[in-house]
Amino acid sequence: MLKIGQIEYANCTPLFYVMREQFSCDGYEFISGVPAELNKRLLADNIDVCPSSSIEYAYHPDRYKILPDLSISSAGAVASVLLFSRVPVEELDGKNILLSSESATSVNLLKILLNQRFGCSCTYQVALPGTTTVDSESSAILLIGDSALRASLEESKQFIYDLGEMWSSWTGYPFVFALWLCRNEVAETIELKTLAHALIQAKELVPMCLDRVVEHAKEVCWMGRDRLLAYWRDNISYQLDERAQAGLLLYYTKCFECGLIVAVPSLHFISL
Repeated sequence: MLKIGQIEYANCTPLFYVMREQFSCDGYEFISGVPAELNKRLLADNIDVCPSSSIEYAYHPDRYKILPDLSISSAGAVASVLLFSRVPVEELDGKNILLSSESATSVNLLKILLNQRFGCSCTYQVALPGTTTVDSESSAILLIGDSALRASLEESKQFIYDLGEMWSSWTGYPFVFALWLCRNEVAETIELKTLAHALIQAKELVPMCLDRVVEHAKEVCWMGRDRLLAYWRDNISYQLDERAQAGLLLYYTKCFECGLIVAVPSLHFISL
């Protein structure tokens, strides 16, 4: 039985809903968690496949294969990876920034943007789980996923920066926040390839099913129907086309330039 990691964020809700609704999932065990937790489970061989932080592939390219045509990405504003700052981003040089502990991809993206785009040299501190506001010693905080979405709904006098929009306006490319990764040991199995085909089909069905998905989505209670639909339609993409791959490799290159990874990995996909 394949063990599949399931990110418990609103950005994944449509894909997993359609997957369960339209395809037999009897042979799968779904294990929920935030990206950082699922990354650790995948590396420890406790799950077989999951939508994993894209930086995780660059950390361990010899351990994984990528499922083709699938991602969690944005071609502009992503709405759920946000920097909340007391001062304009250009004034963060020398300041301390609190970081989400839930995804290293967004943390590294922030470091790249601040260093290479804005010329800021900052200190960083991982925030305690559940922290959503800056403390007395910090000037900004990075929030991701549902925490970012919830915080963006509240009135704030802070400056709010969308990292997806910052990346795309700077580079002209989409940003890939997560890849579907599998362990090498299951990469060429029939079960994994069957899952990959089903996920790709589910991805294509998602836009036609959103009005139905939203009626069952638990996020409606705090985000509202219209705003949730707009988030799925306008901000989140599950594609991994050539431009998205080019943006991913550019991200890896900039991670390497900043000393965040030891090498820029090639992209190795499972065969379908």
